Amino acid sequence: MTGRLWRIRPRLPRTGTETTAALVALVFLAFIVRRTASIVAESGPGVWLLLLCGVGCCGLAVAVRRSRRRATDRERAGRLGRLRLPLAVIDALTPTEFELAVRDLMIRDGISARHVGRQGDQAADVIGSDSAGRVIVAQCKHTTRGGRVGSHVLYEVKGTATPVHGADVAVVVTNGGLTRDAREWGDRHGVHWIDRDRLRAWAEHGSSLQEVLGAAHPF
Repeated sequence: MTGRLWRIRPRLPRTGTETTAALVALVFLAFIVRRTASIVAESGPGVWLLLLCGVGCCGLAVAVRRSRRRATDRERAGRLGRLRLPLAVIDALTPTEFELAVRDLMIRDGISARHVGRQGDQAADVIGSDSAGRVIVAQCKHTTRGGRVGSHVLYEVKGTATPVHGADVAVVVTNGGLTRDAREWGDRHGVHWIDRDRLRAWAEHGSSLQEVLGAAHPF
């Protein structure tokens, strides 16, 4: 197990919306570069000095910010590296707290993860990226009555994980169980699942997410 916190790596657009956004950004950047070059050419050498000073200050600010963020990430990853959550504690959480717990468990395992769960989240509560740059989308289902997740939840995750969220790996996490149809459908269609037994291994015993899913669903 590792406490290292990985960064999300740049990747090519995977959906039509992402492609459109990337093209718009490139056109805008080209306009800014051309306009800046024109202004500098018309204004003389003094502007070059100001421009270089501005670029230097911006670079320094970015470097300081990244250094502080890395230090914060290392500290947080160190704390979460020892994270263990007994099922009794998980059962007492609220649904939102459960989503945050799943996020922290992913971070513990070296996955750069963020909480995105809210109304209209399109079947994604946590989105992360592992050391290989694979995007992992988790849908969390918390129960206080030993409920079971039905196959319709996996249908929803399958329908949005890749088209909407750009996922390479989709997983449904619950502190309860899943119906047999849900488990079988997930196995056939590549939607990973973590039921109560797998959650115990992951959260309470300290197995990594890759280990918990790897036996039945290798990444």
